[in-house]
Amino acid sequence: MMTSKAAGPPDGGWGWVVAAAAFVVNGLSYGMLRCLGLALPDLAEHFDRTAQDTAWVTALALAVQQAASPVGSALSTCWGARPVVMAGGILTSLGFIFSAFAGSLLHLYLGLGVLAGFGWALVFAPAVGTLSRYFSRRRVLAMGLALTGSGVVPLLLAPALQLLLHTFGWQGALLLFGAITLHLTLCGALLRPLVLTGDPPVPPHGPLAALGLDLFTRRPFLVFALGTAMVGGGYFIPYVHLAPHALDQGLGAYEAALVVAVAALADAGARLVCGWLADQGWVPITRLLAMFGTLTGLGILAIGLVPIVESKQGSGVSLLVTAVAYGLSAGCLAPLFHGVIPGLVGIEVVVQATGLVMMLMSLGGLLGPPLSGFLRDETGDFMTSFLVCSSFVFFGSFIYMALPGALPSCHPTSSPATPPPKRGKLLPVPQVALPSPENPHTTLDSTC
Repeated sequence: MMTSKAAGPPDGGWGWVVAAAAFVVNGLSYGMLRCLGLALPDLAEHFDRTAQDTAWVTALALAVQQAASPVGSALSTCWGARPVVMAGGILTSLGFIFSAFAGSLLHLYLGLGVLAGFGWALVFAPAVGTLSRYFSRRRVLAMGLALTGSGVVPLLLAPALQLLLHTFGWQGALLLFGAITLHLTLCGALLRPLVLTGDPPVPPHGPLAALGLDLFTRRPFLVFALGTAMVGGGYFIPYVHLAPHALDQGLGAYEAALVVAVAALADAGARLVCGWLADQGWVPITRLLAMFGTLTGLGILAIGLVPIVESKQGSGVSLLVTAVAYGLSAGCLAPLFHGVIPGLVGIEVVVQATGLVMMLMSLGGLLGPPLSGFLRDETGDFMTSFLVCSSFVFFGSFIYMALPGALPSCHPTSSPATPPPKRGKLLPVPQVALPSPENPHTTLDSTC
């Protein structure tokens, strides 16, 4: 097995191949989860179940994917990301194939929710963690490029899934999606191991050490993990229920797919722009995290308010606009989730930290979609669902304000940093030179 050795992150080279592999991994995990909401009405009709019952299919897949992420991180730490991701791709494909022959919702819970979800857990955290190790100065940009997969891939998968549902039914659609997810094994083959200066000479001994549970003793990481768990309660609601919400507002099946696709396009573009912005160091990355978290909550809130401000006959344009607003804000937030981790814990344990954060986010991911489906069944529409779940995102963003650098301080700033540090210290805020009344030249501005 070829292993790259470097004193520090190469900031390019094979790292761009790893970024491309992570792009496909993200598209065939979160991007595919985003599209599966289009199949929920068909599942509810076929099994004669409620929206709350069918929402557990995607909720379980999301929750298992994130809750089991520390397992993927631990296995990757012990044996490397390449074999773990390849095995995860096979499990995900088998989950879709098994679900195509489901005779009840329980089979779908086991196939898509547990088996495919666990396969996704083995691919996402190791791929993203490996990508973080290949970049330093351009880390958030590379992360944003990789994470556009969940925005770009639905542009193809959303209309394709709708076509497959009409042509072959949900069984045929899931069977074909099983073949598509098998490409995750090829992505795993591209994850060339990279040994950096400072890496432990031998893998950690014992399951607790491999999981990295001692990271919770670090206050910045603990604050970030708690905030991300709260944000997860509302962040994924449009992934699951944006298409059914559009159908409830009187849009046709292909119009609902268009709303999902346009939101995904806005999401993809925002990830690249925000990744570039965060790498410039003009604004502390933790402050960007809190700011775009709040804007994401506002986007979800706006989607929920569409039935109030528009009638069903005219809600298509309003829903499209609010979906774009959500896509832009959520897209900016996505690369910051993963880009902030190396600065909090250090590059040596970034894979374990990623897995732990995904596990805590699964708590919100498990709660949010079923709660949204329950509120829809009780009220008759998704308006209350989006309003309630937006509050989770607002509260998580409030917790982010306790992170270092998230709020301005009245102390003079230090000089700008060069590459992001490796030992878990966030970038200081750049100094800004401003004219003063007494001195027409310049003075150093504080971060107030």
